[in-house]
Amino acid sequence: MPLFLLHHTHADRECGAAFAAWSGFDSPLRRGIAAASCVSGGHAVWWRVEARDRQAALEQLPPYVARRTQVIAVRDVQIP
Repeated sequence: MPLFLLHHTHADRECGAAFAAWSGFDSPLRRGIAAASCVSGGHAVWWRVEARDRQAALEQLPPYVARRTQVIAVRDVQIP
């Protein structure tokens, strides 16, 4: 299954809306753990997801969050 990094960004004033968008949204990511920089002022969130393609990866996010998210195809590599 392809692996994607979802890189979401929002403005400081949009932080509350970005988190509230998950309310009532059915997703395997909901109530999970994600790396985020909101507390330190960066206002970005990252998820690693498996999905059949980029669109399927984005569909794991609420529309408000997905519109502000970059989908990056990645794969695990061994670091020498």
